[in-house]
Amino acid sequence: MQTDAAPLAVAVAQFAPGDDPDANLAEIERLAGTAVARGARLVVFPEYSSYFTPEPGPAWVEAAQPIDGPFTTALAALADRLDVHLVAGMIERPAGEERRVANTVVAIAPGEGVVAAYRKLHLYDAFGQRESEWVAPGEIGDPETFAVGGIRFGLQTCYDARFPEVSRRIVDAGADVICMPAEWVRGPLKEAHWRTLTTARAIENTAYVLAADHAPPVGAGNSMIVDPMGVEVATIGESTDVALAWLSADRIAEVRKRNPALALRRFEVVERETR
Repeated sequence: MQTDAAPLAVAVAQFAPGDDPDANLAEIERLAGTAVARGARLVVFPEYSSYFTPEPGPAWVEAAQPIDGPFTTALAALADRLDVHLVAGMIERPAGEERRVANTVVAIAPGEGVVAAYRKLHLYDAFGQRESEWVAPGEIGDPETFAVGGIRFGLQTCYDARFPEVSRRIVDAGADVICMPAEWVRGPLKEAHWRTLTTARAIENTAYVLAADHAPPVGAGNSMIVDPMGVEVATIGESTDVALAWLSADRIAEVRKRNPALALRRFEVVERETR
């Protein structure tokens, strides 16, 4: 990580994706344009930005695309035109799966296309939901990271926020910022969990977290950017909008000097054997 780089402007974009891929892409283009006009060099969009219905089912399988399909092709063209990095969730058609899709996050760099991808590891089989019936879990592998302006970014998704080892592995791979697209469903205390867990992941890893959720009525909203001390430096309420903040490598270094939790820890993350 370079500590002499200028602050980097980034944004989280909040909207409610639907079952019209063209309409979703149009909203992504509009919000990305707004963020770039304000100075953003990276914009994070929600989980399932390519296609979403409140209930998963066969339509999700029909809407799934390969990782180099029309959705990422359109994102790459937008990234090139606006000269901005884009992070967004999509429904991917994974190899070897006929009945289930992959819940995938891609990072797009201008002039390069897809530079990192992440497939959701922990599926939302909780709070009365059964995501695993229609979504296959991602394979555990080395986290993919990418750099913008001397700062390194990693990817994770929504429900993975409830598993702190996911974020820790990303930081161990060299990331200082976690991009977290989400479709955090509203419900009793769910909004409190969203804010608490997102903040905790930032504090314990002394890293920035860029969390982009769906706008209501299905999602909880409250997309936010949290700094390494757990400060919400930018937040969106319930509306469709973008929120901008400046990331500072000096801030990361300062916090890690004051709170050297990563250096002082006595445990590492290892894969759990499943029975």
